[in-house]
Amino acid sequence: MPMRIEDKKEAVEELNKIASEATSAIAADYHGTSVSELTKLREEARNSSVHLKVIRNTLAKKALNDTKFSCFEDLLVGPTILAFSLDDPTNAPKLANNFTKLNSNFKVKGLSMGESLLDLGRLADIANLPTKEEAIAQFLGLLNAPVSKLVSLVNEIPTKLTRTILAVKQAKEEQNS
Repeated sequence: MPMRIEDKKEAVEELNKIASEATSAIAADYHGTSVSELTKLREEARNSSVHLKVIRNTLAKKALNDTKFSCFEDLLVGPTILAFSLDDPTNAPKLANNFTKLNSNFKVKGLSMGESLLDLGRLADIANLPTKEEAIAQFLGLLNAPVSKLVSLVNEIPTKLTRTILAVKQAKEEQNS
């Protein structure tokens, strides 16, 4: 059953809004992927703040035309699923990278984190980047290291002094005995 014009306009507006808010996006060919596998993919996407969308290519081109993901225009051929990271820019690449490992039929066509397409060889590199929370924790750990070192160094001075005094005391006691 064909879509009504109102439904098409609504679908284009919805995708345009999602693309405008997204931080990164993936376009992938899902031809040959089973329904149960796509259901798992959708569930994982919901859990990681990734919005998946299957929409007619002509409608997707209209929706993405005025967004930073207009670079996908040439990729919108054949069965295409679009994945948009809404929070962390690495979420969609991680989702696609992990799903590609499990399903050989799922092929990533394009990856964008802004105005242009990135090399698909970078997908694994981007997918392995730490999340925002992990990066903050690593940064705080780096900031904490010099402070910890300083505290242990300051603590070491009285400890060495105490050991030296005890050694002198033991030496004098041995001389007197």
